[in-house]
Amino acid sequence: MPYDLLRIDHRIIGEIIHRGAKVIDLGCGGGELLYHLANVKNAAVQGIELNESAIYKCVEKGLSVMHGDLDNGLSGFPDKSFDYVILNQSLQQVRKVEYVIKETFRIGNKVIIGFPNFAHLKARAMLFFGGKAPVTGALPDKWHETPNLRFLSIKDFKEFCSIRGIKVEKAYYLGKYGTISLLPNLFTRNAVFVLSKETK
Repeated sequence: MPYDLLRIDHRIIGEIIHRGAKVIDLGCGGGELLYHLANVKNAAVQGIELNESAIYKCVEKGLSVMHGDLDNGLSGFPDKSFDYVILNQSLQQVRKVEYVIKETFRIGNKVIIGFPNFAHLKARAMLFFGGKAPVTGALPDKWHETPNLRFLSIKDFKEFCSIRGIKVEKAYYLGKYGTISLLPNLFTRNAVFVLSKETK
């Protein structure tokens, strides 16, 4: 896919990953990000996806993808198998958040987590003024169709990391067309965090 057609979060993650890195994408969807990393960064990529139709799309792109449910863990992968573990637009869909994040740090040196910011101004306004669950560009599904189980904000996630001794190495706050620097918890649609943790 041409660079200018890539989603902004995929562009950011592509800039984070170093050339030749070993990468696993948990909840990789149709493989657009993995395909980009494999072809532009010469990364050794692996995906895990639950949706079978998305897996077929990955296979069509020549990607290595396993069928799996993240809540069941990543026991098939040895400790520190990857340079980067990506959990982009998947965290809000897992049931065992603590367990899944613990597993990401077990198998990877650094973890990249991206999620929609449920505290975005438009989402707040739709809930406050309309009295209905928000439907926005970052949250496109109606409440009865959404795969999201968790509803978190940037502030929530930072607090989560702080309590658990997870280091935020870098945070990217994304709007519709670029990055956000002013009041990110209010104006950010999607956030991408680069995380690390000391191993005991």
